[in-house]
Amino acid sequence: MQTSAPPKPKPLICRWPVMRLVLIALLGEIALATMNLSTMPVYLKFDRHFGESVIGLVIVAFLLTEAVLKGPMGHLADRYGYKKMMLVGPCLSVGTAAVSLLIPHSGGKAWEVLSFVGLRLIDGIGSAMLWPALFLAVGETVSDGERQEGMSLLNLCYMLGIALAFPIGGIVDDLAKAQGAGLVLAGAVFAAVALCVFFFVPGERPSHHVVLEEHGEFKIADLLHSVKQIPTFLLLSVVTFTGIGFPMAIFKIFPQDEFHFSESAIGGLIFPGAILLAALAVPMSKFGERVGRVKAVHYGLAACAGGMWVIAIGAFVPFLRVPWLLALGAMPVGIGFLLAIPAWMASVSDFDPKRRGANIGAIMTSQGIGGIIGAPIGSVLYEKLVPTGMNLGLGAGFAHYMPFVGCAVCVSAGWMLSLKILRAPAPPPIEEFIEMEPAGTLTLTSQPEP
Repeated sequence: MQTSAPPKPKPLICRWPVMRLVLIALLGEIALATMNLSTMPVYLKFDRHFGESVIGLVIVAFLLTEAVLKGPMGHLADRYGYKKMMLVGPCLSVGTAAVSLLIPHSGGKAWEVLSFVGLRLIDGIGSAMLWPALFLAVGETVSDGERQEGMSLLNLCYMLGIALAFPIGGIVDDLAKAQGAGLVLAGAVFAAVALCVFFFVPGERPSHHVVLEEHGEFKIADLLHSVKQIPTFLLLSVVTFTGIGFPMAIFKIFPQDEFHFSESAIGGLIFPGAILLAALAVPMSKFGERVGRVKAVHYGLAACAGGMWVIAIGAFVPFLRVPWLLALGAMPVGIGFLLAIPAWMASVSDFDPKRRGANIGAIMTSQGIGGIIGAPIGSVLYEKLVPTGMNLGLGAGFAHYMPFVGCAVCVSAGWMLSLKILRAPAPPPIEEFIEMEPAGTLTLTSQPEP
């Protein structure tokens, strides 16, 4: 009598407990990126008339609190449950989006700049609440064997949310003929995120909360414990994301200055790449599972470094300052991160299930520290090296491309560092054992352990 095979499980993305978290992650990142990456730099430059260096300072304020607080917020999500963090964070940003439009214009005086810095600090708190809680929620929703795929879905939401924020925010700004329209949109999406969390996410505490009760409140020692557990991953995060930070504040200003694109045109160029990356997210995750997590990080960072150098060469070769080369370099960057980041996060998640949220928060903190280092440097290079480019006969484009050069250098350093400190597990040891021959004799054989 034959027994029927067990039913094949649904794909991860089609399961409602995962689907609702993916929806929240995607909407949350669209809102965060629309406000802080798509709309804010353009709004501050063309409506508030801030210089690129000041814009970099405002963006760093967001990155600073996000980086510093992701560790503590991951710990709080471990202790009190992820729903509370996922609900409060977006609500904070609903308020900052509205208040940003109400600050009186003063021609860039100190108090106006400080007002935007303060609001972005609050935005950083909101993001620090949301993302570690999302990673923790997905980690507890899926099985151990599905965790890397689950992390890849969140990574997809992060990248796709950033990519979609540029066309969405740009089209809204162009239709409204006002750079601040994107802030209104961001506030509305944050409100939608809060409603989704309230109605769709169960108010459950983490399954291991009894163990965590004895930990008490977050302490610096908790973060130091993560540093001791996952030092190589933290170092890689800082180096690599320093590079990602270089072009962060000027990413949308760059094509307007270099190619005279409208915001809608910028979004239109980004959108097809975003859809392609969405289609490749799960296949790249499965490829990463086949080659192993260490190799996935190696291959992914190598692709990112190669793509960034394709873009960065425009700093030194003026006739290569063309939009199609920018798009050509961007594709391996996106694919590389789709491959590297899920393997990165899944490995961190498996170190200590009882500290999963705290360790993920520490990784995100280190990524934020890298962005804090890179973003202001990239903004200063973009603005201050224009005279140098003119003197060298390379034009203003030399300065405008220098943040991409800095990014390429740091990501390449991260790749080389990964080759040095991240090694694939050694093959299983050869063990000698005794097996019985058919004639009853004993033979000593040597074979790898299964």
